[in-house]
Amino acid sequence: MRTYRELFRTPEFTPFFTAVSVQTAAHTATGLALGTLVYTRTGSPLLSALAMFGPSLAQAAGALTLLSAADRLPPRATLSALALLSAVAACVQAVPGLPLWGAFAVLLVVGAAGSAGGGVRYGLLNEIVPREGFLIGRSVLNMTGGAMQICGFAVGGALVAVVSARGTLLVGAALYVVAAAVTRFGLSARPPRAPGRPSVRETRRTNALLWSSVPRRYVFLALWVPNGLVVGCESLYVAYAPAHAGLLFACGALGMLVGDTVVGRFVSARWRARLGAPLRLLLAAPYLLFALRPGLPVALAAVVVASTGFAASLLLQERLVTLTPPELSGQALGLASSGTMAMQGVGAAVAGGIAQLTSPATGMAAVAGLSVAVTSALAPGLGDRRAGGRGRLLGADGVPPEPGAPDAPRAPRTKETS
Repeated sequence: MRTYRELFRTPEFTPFFTAVSVQTAAHTATGLALGTLVYTRTGSPLLSALAMFGPSLAQAAGALTLLSAADRLPPRATLSALALLSAVAACVQAVPGLPLWGAFAVLLVVGAAGSAGGGVRYGLLNEIVPREGFLIGRSVLNMTGGAMQICGFAVGGALVAVVSARGTLLVGAALYVVAAAVTRFGLSARPPRAPGRPSVRETRRTNALLWSSVPRRYVFLALWVPNGLVVGCESLYVAYAPAHAGLLFACGALGMLVGDTVVGRFVSARWRARLGAPLRLLLAAPYLLFALRPGLPVALAAVVVASTGFAASLLLQERLVTLTPPELSGQALGLASSGTMAMQGVGAAVAGGIAQLTSPATGMAAVAGLSVAVTSALAPGLGDRRAGGRGRLLGADGVPPEPGAPDAPRAPRTKETS
């Protein structure tokens, strides 16, 4: 599967894509509204930032306790329920007089639940599209997610000005309901990918199992740490160029769009194996130029070039799917997503701390150097995973999987009818 036409002709991909897009727009608009509401009440930039991005940090807690639900609950029902939970949360946060601690408590619940939601969502993508279509499907979701975030911030800002922050929260709640309805009526019912009930114990057991594979461990670390440090560079755009931060963010989005489009649509499997390492280095290397405090044109060009390197995440996710048994794919992808979100917060904190002691330019160059160092250290474990040049993907233990082995590709489960 190499074309967008083939992808959207795949049964159920279009409603899945629609639901994810609408939910992303709702999340962006409600986050902006809540951040505005908290800042208006408190005047605190820190609390406002936590109101907008706190759920991402809460995903770390969910990854340690709730991720087993990603493979042990019916995907359609789970995604519908999580969208409705977000709608209820937005309505609660719109209630006048809600204590600040209550608003943050709701955020923590939604953020923790979101860790399982990401695993369910991307595990379901792995079932909807054939294995060879996962990369282009994930790239389309990445591109659309970025576009919907831009639209969500733009429309959300207009709504806050016209109908107030509380009114925007209610609009976001309505969008969540739409996403739940599209999921419920547009997708088929499927059984859980793995038997048993979700639990904290099962989450930890499966996380340990996923982490025990050395090839998977390298993939997780490569997804989490270098990307998180580069997001630390992005977190200093405002401090580096206050009058042009929006332009820097826009150039970053442009670079990501180009990288995801080229890698997801036009790069063959043979070239993907060769481009992984260069893309991982490209993600951070251009930010080393900021040590020289470049002017705006050079800075914008560096950001565009560096952001194309985010496409390396697509290749790493594709490899993770290959290295993971299908019945654990939801938790594996959820763990990858939650760890990435958590490390972005860590990267921003590290970059901000360095910039506080030195300067924004030095902070950006320093965390970029750390990202390059980590990428280089992980390189030996992220070599080509092809067996004998014959195109067979190696299993989690580094050898070709035998038929029926835990890491061998398995036939897809039969769908249940609605």
